[in-house]
Amino acid sequence: MTPLTRDDVLKAVGHADDVTIARIIASGATITELAEAQAWLANDEPLINAGKPLATGRARDLVDILSELDSSEDDEPGGPSPPIVPQE
Repeated sequence: MTPLTRDDVLKAVGHADDVTIARIIASGATITELAEAQAWLANDEPLINAGKPLATGRARDLVDILSELDSSEDDEPGGPSPPIVPQE
């Protein structure tokens, strides 16, 4: 099992800041554990309904880190400002 690299994290997450990338790498997780964490974030209800046990260990740590990342993105304004239309 090879630990994650910065490139692995950027390919999987794509929008993380340097601190978050460092936290993910420092967790010692593998690409498989990162994929498991992302699956839990995207599909927690279907996984629970299928009887899959909750994420544990490093995958659980990644769920926490990635959920913080998702919540911080929700706080940021989305997209460009609408164009200003002159009044006639």
